[in-house]
Amino acid sequence: MSDTDASNRPPAGRNPPSALGRLLFGGMLAAAAINSFRGMEGQIAYADSKDVKYADYLVPVSSGMLAFGSIGIVLWRFPKLATGAVAAFFTAVTPTMHDFWNAPDERKQNELNHFIKNGAMLGAAVSFLRRAWRQ
Repeated sequence: MSDTDASNRPPAGRNPPSALGRLLFGGMLAAAAINSFRGMEGQIAYADSKDVKYADYLVPVSSGMLAFGSIGIVLWRFPKLATGAVAAFFTAVTPTMHDFWNAPDERKQNELNHFIKNGAMLGAAVSFLRRAWRQ
């Protein structure tokens, strides 16, 4: 590699994760947040059915965390806060809302699928969070 190639790169620790990865991950999270806001009454009712205390407060707050995090990831602005918000969202929501081990047989597979999907997205959020802390 020549000196000119190295000089065109940002300083170590300052280059964000790939734009495509951020767009795909953050964009899908933004779509989920928008859907949550559009169906807020149903989201709150579902959280109530899972015995979530203060669901009428926590569901909008968690949806806001997801929205903030998704935009922050796409734009790579406030990356520690954005990725932390997404990781916190999945850490809290996944075992609470998709507790497949407590689901009736007819819903067990669906809850397991959502649990696995959310676990994968939590893993991605942790990877982005690690990247943000290394900057």
